Amino acid sequence: MLTTVYFATNRAPIGAPDDWRSYGTDIVTPSDPSQITYATAFVDNTDLTADTTGVIQQIENLSTGRFSQSAIDDLSNPGRNLLIFIHGFDNSFENAITRAAFNREWFAGSGVTAADTTVIGFSWPSLGQLISFPLPWADYQQDQTMAGQSGLHLMSFFANLLPIVTRARTNGSRVFLLAHSMGNWALQAGVESWLSHGNGDAALFDEAILAAADERYDSFGFPEPGRLSSVHRLASRISIYFSDADQVLKVSELVNLGAQRLGQDGPDKRHDTTRFPPAQYRMIDCTGFTDYDRTFEYSHQYYRRSPGVRADIAQTMTGVIA
Repeated sequence: MLTTVYFATNRAPIGAPDDWRSYGTDIVTPSDPSQITYATAFVDNTDLTADTTGVIQQIENLSTGRFSQSAIDDLSNPGRNLLIFIHGFDNSFENAITRAAFNREWFAGSGVTAADTTVIGFSWPSLGQLISFPLPWADYQQDQTMAGQSGLHLMSFFANLLPIVTRARTNGSRVFLLAHSMGNWALQAGVESWLSHGNGDAALFDEAILAAADERYDSFGFPEPGRLSSVHRLASRISIYFSDADQVLKVSELVNLGAQRLGQDGPDKRHDTTRFPPAQYRMIDCTGFTDYDRTFEYSHQYYRRSPGVRADIAQTMTGVIA
């Protein structure tokens, strides 16, 4: 079975743009979003039971600076909800696209109609390396830098999405953002760039799902539009998934000189309902979910490994919170 993944990437291609191997770790000119590649990928052999994220079989509908008209037409009337996915640390381009395909199938496997989505991925130039030598944290810091430098590109991506999601919503679709791990570091840069460049409030997302966020835990406390303080201006509701059992974020906290991560215990002052009105913010503590293999890596991937967490996210996608 082929899974369709619409995508945008600010990775600078070093070869034929329809060859996934051309997308490495270099970033396009930060000040020129017209160089962002937009295309459609087809991924085969996604196996949820074996955690196999599949193989990219083909890339087509290539365009720069915006989606092709064919992709715009498809996404404007998808016949299902839309899921926008921003990946995290240690993801090559291949990882990012196949993970987007896996997520689409994973949530569709919940049996909840609202969670059977069309997926759009944004891939920023992570190195796709977990450990580096001689300094084991050097690749992590390089990824963090690249995620932050992707802010203007994400702003442009959001600008291209806005008319698409507006039409899709008119046609009955809901729109979800899923940012995982360091994808939230990229997200804060994109939101800040959006508002700093004079863009106002925008109905981009019905739900923003921030999973295992490798972002500062005080991100929502910055003066607007700093970091994630203004994400509420782009999303109707924000669901923050966190876990004290996340071993990867414990290492991240050490690398970041003891700075607590948003995905460990949620945001600073999360119990303050004035700062975080319950109608707009959901706080989901995933520490107690043990229905998956909590290895070092999987402890950070519970959003796509735990059936219980999946059920919560799928229910969130319906727009009705039990």
